[in-house]
Amino acid sequence: MRFVVKKPGKSIVFLMRRLLYSPKGIDEKTGEMKFTRFLDSSGYPRFHLFIKESGNELIFSLHLDQKKPSYKGVPAHSGEYEGKIVEQEAERIKSIISYE
Repeated sequence: MRFVVKKPGKSIVFLMRRLLYSPKGIDEKTGEMKFTRFLDSSGYPRFHLFIKESGNELIFSLHLDQKKPSYKGVPAHSGEYEGKIVEQEAERIKSIISYE
């Protein structure tokens, strides 16, 4: 799911930590910042979030990874890019950022 919010005054890493996301570096191909949020201690399912700055906006790309990739070294996974859980998480992110 893609969505856009107005860039708040605080740093992106600070905001994402406040939202319980852990920074995972920068995607070398796209330059987007990567973050994850685990839903339980096993590591899956987890939310996977990419953020790109564009002028006065932050562009979010959010999906839910249900399980680990099937084969080692293969990036494919069973990600959900829409649905109730993803929509609720996007709304949670937007509502918290709007107060910053």
